[in-house]
Amino acid sequence: MNLKELSQHLGLSKTTVSRALNGFSDVNEETRNRVMEAARRFNYAPNANAQRLATGRTGALGIMFPIAENPFADPLFAEFVAGVADGAVQCRRDLFVSSAFDGEEAAYRRLARSKAVDVMILGALEVEDLRIRLLSHLGLQVVAFGRTASSIPYAYLDIDNESGCRRATKLLIGLGHRDIALINGDTRFTAAEHRHVGWLSAFTKDGLTVPEHLVVTGAATEEAAYRGARRLLAAERRPTAFVCASMYLASGCVRAIRDCGLAVGADISVVAHDDGMAVIRPEAFEPSLTATAASVRGAGLRVAEMAAALADGGEIADLQEVRPVELIFRDSAQPPRRSL
Repeated sequence: MNLKELSQHLGLSKTTVSRALNGFSDVNEETRNRVMEAARRFNYAPNANAQRLATGRTGALGIMFPIAENPFADPLFAEFVAGVADGAVQCRRDLFVSSAFDGEEAAYRRLARSKAVDVMILGALEVEDLRIRLLSHLGLQVVAFGRTASSIPYAYLDIDNESGCRRATKLLIGLGHRDIALINGDTRFTAAEHRHVGWLSAFTKDGLTVPEHLVVTGAATEEAAYRGARRLLAAERRPTAFVCASMYLASGCVRAIRDCGLAVGADISVVAHDDGMAVIRPEAFEPSLTATAASVRGAGLRVAEMAAALADGGEIADLQEVRPVELIFRDSAQPPRRSL
């Protein structure tokens, strides 16, 4: 059965059937379920070779597995890719995960020559990221998880890291804290830079002195956070609270606080960002961690949906989203102890 026959059987237009199969949100749930059920019943799937011959495109999605030095090569990347895979299945798309064994630029050129994919999914966007221009030059469309400075329009989904970090910091300011440390990732990356801006603006908007000496940046690992937090806690005027850019950074920070003989919450407050990973949950800490929250797996799924829409001719301007974060108050954020 081809698309025309499936459409005739359902009494729907080919466009509606195609958009339903690709998970577009403008097709109502009842129609989408009806189309998906008919596709399963008749074992319908788009013929990739026919698509390629007719249009020169496959509709397939691609993602580059980063080299070891890339700080995105961590459990968060695996969780993001799992979400992308979920979305690819939902949209009935092939997903190619390629390795950059010969360097990232060479890998993109190799993938473009193969014509195996139409849309590349990018993660770990740098403040100045040259990949978008390169991929545009190579004729590959892009959907990015994150934003960067680019004169070339591109589709993206981002988490509102700036607002999330500002809200976390303002929560602590509202509790009476002023010496609030930021444990962040590498500010070459836009997400980390946005968090720093959010932390900074929480002080400046209220006319408060910014404790710039309480900022730790670098590798987004538990050990790096532990070392940075220990250094700050050893200072004559130590922080009364920490804002941590991820659960892994929060884990290192919590360990440092305890190794200094201090209690989380009672002595030092901690607010983290929760990416929704099952292996490290804010409520599993003792005490449970106050956290901003946004699922990285859910983001991966949505990025795949956007990539499928772009492959089907969607407008870039309609495929640019910034997701808000939720702030969940738990036991780790308390007023400061005046004796510190």
